[in-house]
Amino acid sequence: MIKKEPYGKTLKDQLLAGAKDRLYNFLLANGAIRGVIMNGTRMVNEMRANHELGILETLVLGRAYLGAGLMSADLKSADRLSIKIDCSGPIKGLVAESNAFGEVRGFLQNVPIPIDKPMESFDLSPFFGAGFLEVTKHLEDAKQPFTGKVALKYGNIAQDLANYYLTSEQIPTAFNLSIKFDRDGNVTGAGGLFLQAMPEAREELTMDLENRVKNLPSLGDIFTEDKDPESLVRDVFQKHAPRFLSNRRIEFMCHCNKERLRSYLTLLPIDELKDIRENGPFPLEMRCHHCNTVYSFKKSAIMEIYGKRFPDN
Repeated sequence: MIKKEPYGKTLKDQLLAGAKDRLYNFLLANGAIRGVIMNGTRMVNEMRANHELGILETLVLGRAYLGAGLMSADLKSADRLSIKIDCSGPIKGLVAESNAFGEVRGFLQNVPIPIDKPMESFDLSPFFGAGFLEVTKHLEDAKQPFTGKVALKYGNIAQDLANYYLTSEQIPTAFNLSIKFDRDGNVTGAGGLFLQAMPEAREELTMDLENRVKNLPSLGDIFTEDKDPESLVRDVFQKHAPRFLSNRRIEFMCHCNKERLRSYLTLLPIDELKDIRENGPFPLEMRCHHCNTVYSFKKSAIMEIYGKRFPDN
């Protein structure tokens, strides 16, 4: 993977931004509620730069990245998960993947997203239309992946992810996903909050927390102002005695590389590989759809691949 525009004007700025992009696991009310809060400002900015996205596309895919990042909080070792949306609206669909190391990648099906008139609000439901949200978990100890699928009910990634947990896993859950843009359309803050009720959580507790989440200021605004996530949780949920368990990095990251793309070329049928060898175009460009990195192969590289597979042709 090649990051087109690492977030930050200098190396120092980039390192500071990387240090701030973290997710924090915590408990409320003696363990009756588990929560995760995340600052993902650098992640969303680097995602936007690599995929060359406008404001609408950044908002859609950025919220999916934030959701996948929050959901990665309880992954371990080689575990990973993916969020997939297929829909009838102009977005068409998206994929966001995360793993236990806090690495997030993914793509939009339709870039740019066509719009008939300027956006009047950040209500994205018209751009989704009807469709389905699918969550797949690849757990190291499981014999096969677990997949849950629900109909898109809201056209809002936060609400539809909460509906997925309630419908597919029977767990009351709340998501808050937020991205802040300045007047020039730049992302100045991005973050997410995830709260999940354990079986012992009482109804009055979940109602109180639901109201607190609804009245929470925009996390995009909060992280634009450089507010510390731990301090925010302690301030907002002080009544419920927050206890932090751990924190770890979160990052836009894809492990594609030129050699991996080269291996795909070696698997092409002989007729296709021969056609590329003879007709090009050169350099041949292959793009990783998860991170939009382009890898180029000269004619000599294609000749070498062909020669190793078919030395007599």
